Amino acid sequence: MFEQFFTPSPEVNQDSTTIRRPRKGVIIGAGQVGMACAYSMLIQNTLDEMVIVDVNREKLEGEVMDLVHGLPFVQPSIVRSGTLADGHDADIVIITAGAKQRPGETRLDLVQRNVELFKNLISEVVKCCANAILLIVTNPVDIMTYVSWRLSGLPSSSVIGSGTVLDTARFRYLLAEKFQIDPRSLHAYIIGEHGDSEVPVWSKVNVSGMPLFDGDLDNASDDNQQLEEVFAQVKNAAYEIIQRKGATSYAIGLGVTQIVQAILRNQNRVLTVSSLINGLHGIEDVCLSLPAVVNRQGVTRLLNMSLTTKEEQQLLHSSQVLRETIGKLNL
Repeated sequence: MFEQFFTPSPEVNQDSTTIRRPRKGVIIGAGQVGMACAYSMLIQNTLDEMVIVDVNREKLEGEVMDLVHGLPFVQPSIVRSGTLADGHDADIVIITAGAKQRPGETRLDLVQRNVELFKNLISEVVKCCANAILLIVTNPVDIMTYVSWRLSGLPSSSVIGSGTVLDTARFRYLLAEKFQIDPRSLHAYIIGEHGDSEVPVWSKVNVSGMPLFDGDLDNASDDNQQLEEVFAQVKNAAYEIIQRKGATSYAIGLGVTQIVQAILRNQNRVLTVSSLINGLHGIEDVCLSLPAVVNRQGVTRLLNMSLTTKEEQQLLHSSQVLRETIGKLNL
């Protein structure tokens, strides 16, 4: 009875039509972060097919129902609940599952609980989604990215963490607000750990290529103190948000969408994602954030950013904090 509604156009050769392979992604974890990622990617037409996986099936089904009822308002796509087996041909797997950061708890405090979870999870991901790039969002993200790389056996370029993409966005937003500039026109980076030892690269803050600072903020002027307060707001933002609403979600959802688009659209975009560092700035065998070129192959290049002596020392300290934590893991 449906044939009467669907008459092929005489201008289209039905046998020779080329169909592009759909962009398919799996999101593991239907909590606040996972669903913020799902919603952001849906409204920005990032995936053609999205499979969401969670151990809480009832909540998962409710979340997916809520999303699919909005499909008439966005570009055509498929959104469904499922299992990892449904992601066998996925291009990307986004992992947000893990223990929730409690008020007053650091990201590194989460490490043991989440490492035990990942020991089972990563092997299943690799078995079911063998050709996918892994994007880790679970905190502490640098440690979990390293753990995922070690457990997966995948090339390091294919295991990426969301890193300081969000910290960098916070930094740009707060500086732009101070200087009354659109944050898209102000360029600045947070590097190192996504956490308490992260490093603001003051020497590279610029507008239209014009540096705003000569280097480190070493003197105690009022202006420099105000700028240090900006960085303190960046570093403490997650704690403030968690204290008020229980979790961060919207901004990281938007940030993850940018990373996924850079990968699936082969954008060669520079982002401060977390990836394995070996040799750059004297750092060995640790995952942390430096500006990296992100495309369909994952992380293909790292930018050898020139740093001041103080910034380099802070970055080395950040890597040592992460390296000490990694050394205590039973992998």
